[in-house]
Amino acid sequence: MLSALIRILRAIGTAALCLAAASAAQADNYPSRNITLVLPFAAGSGTDTTTRLISQHLSQALGVGIVIENKAGANGMIAATYVARAAPDGYTLLVTTNTTHSANPYLLKNLTYDPVKDFTPIARTGDLPFMLVIHPEVPAKSVGELVAYGKANPGKLSYASGSSSAIVSGATFAHNAGLDLLHVPYKSSPPALNDVMGGRVSMMFVDILTGLPHVQGNALRALAVTTKDRSSLVPNLPSMQEAGVPDFDISSWQGYFGPAGMPKEIVTRLNAEIRKIVEKPEIKAQLATLGMDAFSGTPEQLATFVNEQLVLWEKLIREAGIEKQ
Repeated sequence: MLSALIRILRAIGTAALCLAAASAAQADNYPSRNITLVLPFAAGSGTDTTTRLISQHLSQALGVGIVIENKAGANGMIAATYVARAAPDGYTLLVTTNTTHSANPYLLKNLTYDPVKDFTPIARTGDLPFMLVIHPEVPAKSVGELVAYGKANPGKLSYASGSSSAIVSGATFAHNAGLDLLHVPYKSSPPALNDVMGGRVSMMFVDILTGLPHVQGNALRALAVTTKDRSSLVPNLPSMQEAGVPDFDISSWQGYFGPAGMPKEIVTRLNAEIRKIVEKPEIKAQLATLGMDAFSGTPEQLATFVNEQLVLWEKLIREAGIEKQ
């Protein structure tokens, strides 16, 4: 009986050693084929554009191809669930924002993934500030004028959304300014913005990269940024608080994640390469022209940040009076 038990324990130990050796070998050979970056938003969104720039340099650093897969829909849940269920081998990664990892747990009733338990944090890549844009025919040249018009015409104004930042920004604006706004949701920002430019929706909170070209082309009018202070990316725009809307400070962040259980060596390698790219002055400058404040940190810092953001976004969503859908 005892000898049989010893044989079983030896077999278990041998299997564990084999698995450890296989994992180490996998990490040593990583990467040996193309890596897929899954995005929860459509092509043309701020996350898509900045990721494509970073991925070019990441491909060169790792010596393999980088494939971008846009899996828009369900407020990012489709993409996040897909990566959460992928093999944790470093070849399927999620490039995402606060939509999937901060807001969705408090926006969606039937979430099919856990933003903490189902993912391995790799690296944060920066922030994507948002701004409030309106159709030029809306009779307002400032946030104050927009609020006055909305109060004089209850129910007439609407806001589009293509991400959780846009949803929460719109609801927070309506709540804090005391406005009756109709929410019109979209799968991603580009189609939402098209309807604002077409005059079918009054306004939208959109990332600076996606919205600024249309503002510069006079198809939209920008009124303010959503961060507490002015953004260096558009220094002429006031913050929402500066424009008279109290307690308004919302920003979208961006980061890289893998499925839970990724080998530490692979995470360390990816983190090192992504940080080198993001922290290069010339790349930071390029990302700034795309509306992104680029910076990075360790996987541990990203893990801590995600937990802090979950607390923050729960508060934002609760105070805005948004109910789970």
